Amino acid sequence: MLKEKLLNDLKTAMKEKDQIKLRVIRLLNSAIKNFEVEKRKEATDEEIGKIVLKEIKKRQESIEAYKNAGREDLAKEEEKELEILKIYAPKMLSEEEIKNIVQEIINSIEEKNFGKIMKETMAKLKGKADGALVSKVVKELLR
Repeated sequence: MLKEKLLNDLKTAMKEKDQIKLRVIRLLNSAIKNFEVEKRKEATDEEIGKIVLKEIKKRQESIEAYKNAGREDLAKEEEKELEILKIYAPKMLSEEEIKNIVQEIINSIEEKNFGKIMKETMAKLKGKADGALVSKVVKELLR
């Protein structure tokens, strides 16, 4: 379903001559194709979601690097790409929802160490939450 949406949006971007959206969708399609060739199977929506999240992370790192280097023009370009990628990203859990899940895990295990809790939480939230946010929540709740 997500693959079809990307294809339709690609056609729309071509018609509208939206160069940034066109470039981002082509890049995303290329990443999906590479994944499918590597795994020798069609990518599921969940796997495509992971690919989108990986691309989002790359953009965020690039934006930070460009800003540190004083290249606001390049950072703005990456931010535009990031906004387009967020359209295709899977819905992420809110901080409050993450807190509830982490609290359940803390209550359910005897050994209250950061590593064990993070491992269980990330396994449960696979692709639904940012690791940095989960880490912050776990540290807060362990205090």
